[in-house]
Amino acid sequence: MSSQKSIYAVITGTGSYIPPIVVKNSEFENNVFMNEDGSIIETPGKEITAKFEQITDIIERRIAPDNILTSDMATMAAQEAIDDAGIDKETLDYIIVAHNLGDVKKGTLFSDIIPTLASRVKHNLDIKNPMAVAYDLTFGCPGWTQAMIQANYFIKSGDAKRILVIGADAISRMTDPHDRDIMIFADGASATILEGVESEEPVGMLKHSVRTDAVDYLDLLEMGNSYNPELKGNYLKMLGRKVYNYALSYVPLVAQDCLNKNEMHLKDVSKILIHQANAKMDEAILKRIFRLYGKKEMDSSVMPMTIRNLGNSSVATVPTLFDLILKGKLEGHELKSGDNVMMTSVGAGMNINAFMYKMP
Repeated sequence: MSSQKSIYAVITGTGSYIPPIVVKNSEFENNVFMNEDGSIIETPGKEITAKFEQITDIIERRIAPDNILTSDMATMAAQEAIDDAGIDKETLDYIIVAHNLGDVKKGTLFSDIIPTLASRVKHNLDIKNPMAVAYDLTFGCPGWTQAMIQANYFIKSGDAKRILVIGADAISRMTDPHDRDIMIFADGASATILEGVESEEPVGMLKHSVRTDAVDYLDLLEMGNSYNPELKGNYLKMLGRKVYNYALSYVPLVAQDCLNKNEMHLKDVSKILIHQANAKMDEAILKRIFRLYGKKEMDSSVMPMTIRNLGNSSVATVPTLFDLILKGKLEGHELKSGDNVMMTSVGAGMNINAFMYKMP
């Protein structure tokens, strides 16, 4: 008697837009950095950037050209994913765009989300099918991973057969030039095509774990005033140390819960694709995950990193990692059929999520 087949959501195409403009740490040495109370930080710029690199491992980041909006980056990543999957774009059932700040024109500090970025992407791609439903999702940096979780439900329920999921942000455009955190953030976009396939064995999107901590940790990432009292506008602000401690406390637990739900052990995981927020933070998180499974020494080879050269592009970091690995562009990392991949992220909300993906 043959086993019954089930519908699973499988990634059939990927694409990324990595902006061409490279901004090195040295370009921030002349910034006038300030404390939260508006007082000037007297430490020389070279010392500030050197300390920053030591803490985050970031030496440069990518920034979108002035004339390119978040929806433009999303469109270019989407087109690459569509081409990679070899599909007819008119057959898409959903277009989901995860982002945080909408379209922000260079120098405006205005977040434009009407119409939605997903509708703009659909327009840019010239998709005429009215049944291709386009909507946005805002969930902090874990937005793309959450959108993938939603898309998985659509496919498994039979509501959809083919979905385009995009993560895109131009975070650099709403950062405070007087806040040292400006050096963390970057721009970028990445996209995946998710399709339903029949299989006797579990494949593609498996089970997930998600949490939101909005009582004690609501304001760790928020929009606020510049540290320069003379500068007016709404800027992205982050309580870096508190974000670090929050992530270190809870991301490992979400990762473990995700593995438990999938009846897996850490040894079953080939790669962990974690949000590229801060290299030292990610390493500390991985170390704690290994400790949860009785391992005193972590195996850093399971955690590919891009933050050193690409910075933190928010919702785009995890799908960009996946895309680069699949296309052989991340040295020392590959994925093969049967590999179990954990994708996990943490960010504003505060939100954390993780899902397992089995390579077809």
